[in-house]
Amino acid sequence: MPGHKMNILVIGQNGREHVLAANYAKSKKVKKVVMTPGNGLTDFGNDKIKNYPDVSMMDFDGIVEVCKKEKIDLVDVAQENIIAEGYVDRLQKLGIRVFGPSQTSAQLEWDKAWARNFMVKYDLPIPGFKSFTKQKDATSYVSNQPDKLFFIKATGLAFGKGVIRAENKKDAIKAIKAMRDFGKSGETFLIEEGLVGEEFSLFVLCDGTSYKIVGWAQDYKTVYDFDRGPNTGGMGSIAPTQLITPKLRAEIEKKIIKPTLLGMKKEGRPYKGILYLGGMVTKNRSLPTGRQVKIIEFNCRWGDPEAEVILPSIKTDYLAITSAIMSGNLKSIKVTLDNKVRISVAGCSKGYPEDYSRVKGKEIFGLLETMKLSGITIFGSGIESKGKRFFANGGRLFYVVGEGKNILEAREKAYQAMSMISIEGDNLYYRTDIGWRNVERMRDPERERVQWTLEYEG
Repeated sequence: MPGHKMNILVIGQNGREHVLAANYAKSKKVKKVVMTPGNGLTDFGNDKIKNYPDVSMMDFDGIVEVCKKEKIDLVDVAQENIIAEGYVDRLQKLGIRVFGPSQTSAQLEWDKAWARNFMVKYDLPIPGFKSFTKQKDATSYVSNQPDKLFFIKATGLAFGKGVIRAENKKDAIKAIKAMRDFGKSGETFLIEEGLVGEEFSLFVLCDGTSYKIVGWAQDYKTVYDFDRGPNTGGMGSIAPTQLITPKLRAEIEKKIIKPTLLGMKKEGRPYKGILYLGGMVTKNRSLPTGRQVKIIEFNCRWGDPEAEVILPSIKTDYLAITSAIMSGNLKSIKVTLDNKVRISVAGCSKGYPEDYSRVKGKEIFGLLETMKLSGITIFGSGIESKGKRFFANGGRLFYVVGEGKNILEAREKAYQAMSMISIEGDNLYYRTDIGWRNVERMRDPERERVQWTLEYEG
């Protein structure tokens, strides 16, 4: 009805969901944003956002009850596990409007083996791979390979941690054995060739027929500086990354985005929602440009922590964007971005991503002060609040996002803000090098645009 203001439900509790809720809350057409469960920062200082902390993401019946109680007009299914569980389809069957891809479309993310076979079928650029269900067969395969870089990947969802980098055959065999640690997600696994190049994340709005590329970023996944240590869910990010030049974007669009979306349509799975391309720019001396883009993975939602640096740049009403996608009318809307550079730095419990249990319940100091700084936004994740006091309740606790006219300004703001924050008992950890590649590119424009470091994230 004319003038009706909408009630939005965002399912989730991490930084990605926090920034989504904040974007919806900016809309003049939104009355309130409800979060299940949210976290200790999502509703802090924003009267339009309301948490249901006792309703978990996996409590489908509880979420339906919240929809009824709060008279929800639209649900944003933002998190990979619940997309894989078919929440979009299940909620739609109950007559509830939902933003997100169907369960079958989202197989691009929740089944890496299916996704790789799809990519082969539609001749998309990917690294060499083989799929296995038996560790014995995988070990035999690796034993007959030359010593080189491998990546062993659980095919199911593993919270961003299902990829193990193996520098040689010995490490690869250890990684194969570790697949059992991922339970059902690791019952089928891939062995992929290691690539040399630089990673990026690119995000596309899709309505089943048309699409718009809306942003590109770089995510820093490993726990230690300069891409060392085990994979985490993401230690920080920057957007836009200078790695993606106009020529490179055109190549990505022609060779990856268009054929992927056409392929999904041919498969009877037209893609509607956010498509996240995790790609890598690799060396290829046989090509005129000397480089080539390859697909590392597709995800079927915003990335975390990339959402924290891309979504705030969108000037267009976010509700108008999601509504246009759901109605298959994306072409009718102009999506505009600001010209700022943003960097996010994840504040983590010391010990993350392994044992950080001793940090739970410790008080976090300095958040209130940093929230008042110009050009700084804080998004919560594993955090609890009691009044104006905040406490650690997870591995990745919060994200400090700095914005500026360039990477140097944004980075300086973010790290200055992070220096003001601490956790009781000296238990705060964060990477100190987020955005280093773009800093180098800015300081030395004549240098080779791509740093050919051994890096490959799944």
